[in-house]
Amino acid sequence: MEFTTAGVVGAGVMGVGVAQNLAQTGHQVVLVDISDEVLDHARQELRNGLRAYTLLNRGSAVDPAEIFDRIEFTTDDELLAKADFIVENVTEDWDIKQQVYERIDRIVRPGVVFAVNTSAISITRVASATTRRERVVGMHFMNPVPMKPMVEVIRGHHTTPETIDTARRFLAGMGKECIVVEDVPGFVSNRVLMLTINEAAFLVQDGVAPAADIDRIFKSCFGHTMGPLETADLIGLDTILKSVEVLYESFNDSKYRPAPLLKKMVAAGLLGRKSGEGFHPYR
Repeated sequence: MEFTTAGVVGAGVMGVGVAQNLAQTGHQVVLVDISDEVLDHARQELRNGLRAYTLLNRGSAVDPAEIFDRIEFTTDDELLAKADFIVENVTEDWDIKQQVYERIDRIVRPGVVFAVNTSAISITRVASATTRRERVVGMHFMNPVPMKPMVEVIRGHHTTPETIDTARRFLAGMGKECIVVEDVPGFVSNRVLMLTINEAAFLVQDGVAPAADIDRIFKSCFGHTMGPLETADLIGLDTILKSVEVLYESFNDSKYRPAPLLKKMVAAGLLGRKSGEGFHPYR
């Protein structure tokens, strides 16, 4: 099938990035969230994302007006009825995700695939909230979405080979490749990354080294583009905490116990780049 129109549910950092990437590759996009305030913020994030893409990809002409024309910002999820593929990006909270899927499952055409953009929540569990379990697949995009060429695709218990093939073709249309992994909480990327970030937070908490030095070690000694705490700030510390909590709950293993400092920072509103301060200042 042709993927002319894509539905993107959730207009946070990841949802805006997915919408931008889709619009830049010629797709029409229906971007849905619950309030006009969220959508206004999403428009500003899209402007910022387009500026960043232009600065980092000199020679790649992007017309912001054309991109905005391809994206329909709306609070009316009934408009998802015209979508040929759905990418969901709501917060890492099972109760919220469950309600979202039960609703959109009634709106979206039966043959359309649902892609779950999640850090740690089970794809099989999400699929159980729908009547199309075999057409639900995990699609873990990396941030910033338009600049990352690889996507981690997760096969749920009921996900069919045809759905995996559909996901591959959809991503190819976005200019991306994918690696398919099995459905275990955290998958590959976040089962490792969240442990690393959480342990780095413990290092700051225990006074072993300041955040800047921890990140510098990873960049200078291992050649990482960003250190673990810079990565946490980019993703959002609230998202990091929810992901670590999901891992802790799923495995019942103390190695996933969230660092108290991480919990304190989230409670204080120090969420990283999106709030202006996290482990590093961004004001």
